[in-house]
Amino acid sequence: MSKNSNKISGPIDDVKVLDMSRVLGGPYCTQLLGDLGASIVKLEPPQGDETRDWGPPFKDDEAAYFMGVNRNKSSISLDISKKAGQKILFKMLEDIDVLVENFKPGTMEKWGIGFEELKKIFPKLIHCRVSGFGSSGPLGGLPGYDALLQAMCGWFSVNGEPESDGVRMGIPLIDLGTGLFASNAILAALLERQRSGKGQFVEVTLFDTGIALQHPHAANWFVSKKQPERVGNAHTNIAPYDSFPTMTIPIYMSVGNNRQFKILCTVLGDKELPDNKKFLNNAERVKNKNQLRKILIKLLSDKDGEEISNKLLKSGVPAGPILTIEGILSHKHTLNRNMVIEKDGYNGLGIPIKFQRTPGSIRKKPPIFAEDTYTVFKNLGISKKEIDELIKMKILFTERQKTKKN
Repeated sequence: MSKNSNKISGPIDDVKVLDMSRVLGGPYCTQLLGDLGASIVKLEPPQGDETRDWGPPFKDDEAAYFMGVNRNKSSISLDISKKAGQKILFKMLEDIDVLVENFKPGTMEKWGIGFEELKKIFPKLIHCRVSGFGSSGPLGGLPGYDALLQAMCGWFSVNGEPESDGVRMGIPLIDLGTGLFASNAILAALLERQRSGKGQFVEVTLFDTGIALQHPHAANWFVSKKQPERVGNAHTNIAPYDSFPTMTIPIYMSVGNNRQFKILCTVLGDKELPDNKKFLNNAERVKNKNQLRKILIKLLSDKDGEEISNKLLKSGVPAGPILTIEGILSHKHTLNRNMVIEKDGYNGLGIPIKFQRTPGSIRKKPPIFAEDTYTVFKNLGISKKEIDELIKMKILFTERQKTKKN
C-alpha cells in the first residue's frame, strides 16, 4: 500500500481494489471498502453486472438494486478470458492491493489466472473469492443464491409464525453478511501483510456465512439438542421480547433483564406485576410468555404507540415504533446520523461507521457501464488509439454485450 497524495478520504485511502464481482455479496464488500476510502475499479464482464437489469425501479436506465451497492467505484469492461485481456489485467494488478471476484470456483484457474498463478507474479496480492459453497467439499464449486442458502442453512426453520412452513427473510442477509465477512477478512489480510509482506487467498462463502449467523439457535441446539420453534416476532430466549399492538401503531419491546421489566411495568401502570411469581425472572417470563403477552397488550391498549415507546426508551427500556421504510428513512434520528445521503442526483444510505479523524465519504455515484474506460486505461499508459483498437478487437467494451446463450 503506497500513500497517495490526495486528501484523506477515509482510513484506508491508500488501498487499491480491483472488483471483479457481480450481484451482491462481492459488490457490497467492495462498496464498504470504497466508503472507507479505498480506490475501487469495477471490472465488469462484457455483458455487464446483471443487477443493472434487476428492476423496476430504474433511474436513468440503471436498476436501483445495482445503484445500492456500487457507489465509489470506477467502471470498466475487459474480457479476461482472452490472453490480450489478461495482459491488460496483469498491467492493472501491478498497482492493486486486493482482487475481489465471485466467479464459479475453478473458472479463473481454467483461464490460467487463478491465485496460484497470480501470486507468482504478484506475491503481495490479496485475492478474495466470494462463492456459494466454496471450492471444496461435496457441494464445492456449485452455484448458490441468498434465498437458497437461507433455506439450506436452517433460516426458514426458525423464521415465521409457529404454524407456517417458514419464510425467507425479506432482506438478503446471507449475501450482505458474506460481504461484511469478506470486508473484515480483507482488512485482516492487509494487516497481516504489513508483518509478512505477503498476500494470500481469502475465501468467503454464502454457505459458511448462513451457518455462522445462526445465533442463538445453533448455541441453543448444542446444549439442548432440540429444534428451535418458529416464534414469529418473539424471541426464543427472552420475554417480553416481541411486537405489541397499541391504540395507534404497533411497537416492539426488547426487555432483557429484571430491572427493565420493573421499569416497563411501572411506566405501563402495573407496579405489582414484577412480583408475580410467574414473572419474577426471565426464565419464568419465557415459560409464561403467552399469559404475560395478554397482560401487556391490555396495558398498552389505551396508549399511543410512538409516545409510549419513546417514554419507555427514555426510561431505559428498549422499545420503538414499528416503522415502514419511508418512516425510518425520514426519521429525525436517521437524518441526524447522516444515514441518508445525496450525491450528484444519487440518493443512498449513509456510512454506518463513524471515524473521529478519518471519516469515510461518498465521492462518486454508481457508474454507468464502462464509463471510466479511457480514464483508467490512460492512467495505465495505454493511448487512446490503443484503447480504440482494443475496443474494436472486443477486448475492451464500452457498450454492454448481449448475454451468451447456453
